Amino acid sequence: FGRTSWSLGVSSMKLLSKLIDRDNSGQITLMPEEAEDMWHTYNLLQIKDSLRASTFRKVQTESSTGSVGSNRVRTTLTICVETIDFDAQACMLRVKGTNIQENDYVKMGAYHTIELELNRKFTLAKKLWDSVVLERIEQACDPGYNADVGAVIMQEGLAHICLVTSSMTVLRAKVETTIPRKRKGSCTQHDKALDKFYESVMQGIIRHINFEVVKCVLVASPGFVKEQFCNYMFEQAVKTDIKLILDNRSKFLQVHSSSGHKYALKEVLLDTSVIGRLTDTKAAGEVKALDDFYKMLQHEPDRAFYGGSEQFSKREDQSDRIR
Repeated sequence: FGRTSWSLGVSSMKLLSKLIDRDNSGQITLMPEEAEDMWHTYNLLQIKDSLRASTFRKVQTESSTGSVGSNRVRTTLTICVETIDFDAQACMLRVKGTNIQENDYVKMGAYHTIELELNRKFTLAKKLWDSVVLERIEQACDPGYNADVGAVIMQEGLAHICLVTSSMTVLRAKVETTIPRKRKGSCTQHDKALDKFYESVMQGIIRHINFEVVKCVLVASPGFVKEQFCNYMFEQAVKTDIKLILDNRSKFLQVHSSSGHKYALKEVLLDTSVIGRLTDTKAAGEVKALDDFYKMLQHEPDRAFYGGSEQFSKREDQSDRIR
């Protein structure tokens, strides 16, 4: 029969420690574990923050014979942030600043660039942690914190269970099952494998979607897979008294997608029937903004401004509109 494999979605940013004083100064230690975490980190960092992390430093050494050489040593530095560069392709942040704590290899006030990467902890200190920054950390450490849209993008033998927040889509689980082909005169193996697949997807929904927060669960597929799955899920919920599914039956919305791959979620979110259903969710605002942006680029390309002089032209254009 079909063999089912589970792949859990990427984990969220880890909050290792949080020391905030009454005056809202203090430090927080985090460990990014996925690409989206690096984007959150980029938005957390500000000029004049203090950043402490493990890094490499090239140092000169002199032997007993007087010969001079150099080698790279690992050390932990604390710098006062001056510039922040986000390398999206390398999934890395390069943060340059001056050393502000005594170190065996780096003089006080000397410049150094710390490279922040996935699975490497860092400590960020601020003189003032405002509510916006603290909320971003809370969201980064729990993607389901404000994910009020769930999505199951599926086809026979493949399903992606996602959470859609106002800023990103988080893959919670991937379910893959080998579905044998139907044979003449017998569909037993095919049907059993399909039921096993549907059962795994249903358990994934129960495990990964918080119905106390989620207002809508999109079930998308090509063909009739979505209908067949929903029929199976609701029938099983009645048979085995799964109240979590039964009580939230109205939240499930069946829509068409071109495939069961994660990238198909983008087309699903732009579907007019879906947009209407998502009106009261946080994700809807992001989808509408993106759609409006694409329409503007298509119909009014001259309104897209990139450089300094272009931005000045944009301000002139806006002042003309106000007059």
